[in-house]
Amino acid sequence: LPRFTENRASDCSVAMTDSMRRALHYVYKIGDRSATLKFYTDILGMKVLRHEEFDSGCEAACNGPYDGKWSKTMIGYGAEDDHFVCELTYNYGISSYKQGNSLVGLCVRGAGVLERARVAGLPVVEQGDGSARIQAPGGYSFFVQVPPTAGHDDAGGVVQKVVLASSNLTKTVAYWRDLLGMTEMAGSPPGVTRLSYAQGQAVLEFRQ
Repeated sequence: LPRFTENRASDCSVAMTDSMRRALHYVYKIGDRSATLKFYTDILGMKVLRHEEFDSGCEAACNGPYDGKWSKTMIGYGAEDDHFVCELTYNYGISSYKQGNSLVGLCVRGAGVLERARVAGLPVVEQGDGSARIQAPGGYSFFVQVPPTAGHDDAGGVVQKVVLASSNLTKTVAYWRDLLGMTEMAGSPPGVTRLSYAQGQAVLEFRQ
């Protein structure tokens, strides 16, 4: 699978297939694997889909500029074949990462997420747009929306979009739309561009 990776300390990447034209996952480097997994499963309500251990660094720098033992855990609201999921990359011996300024956060929708966050004592910050922000271990932000009703088809959870910062929306659109073939969505407010491969898939939102 092609991978498009930003060279940052808190390195995140988006991968996609050419045949299905679908964004697959987003990669987080994590320093506390136990606490992070607890947040994703107990608070966000995601499930571990698969876990792999590696004795040495990835030749393609999948785990960053590290040569030692590492692991990756795929986690999400459903199977990787038809859900946008998260990849948690853990390098043994690395307890923290300095975050860059590219990732704004991941937007998810799921019943009970904010209630579980409050019970766990996590800060829940209302955003004024119907969502609230919570933070995972390591400082990564998640913007949570509650489904309209408990019987809604995504009550079990869904990743709606990945929000990234852009210093130049014109060049950003030229890359993601013109080179990678994503469709620019209509109705974005000034200073914001939203792109996706197809309706119902996770959206990439860029904010300048």
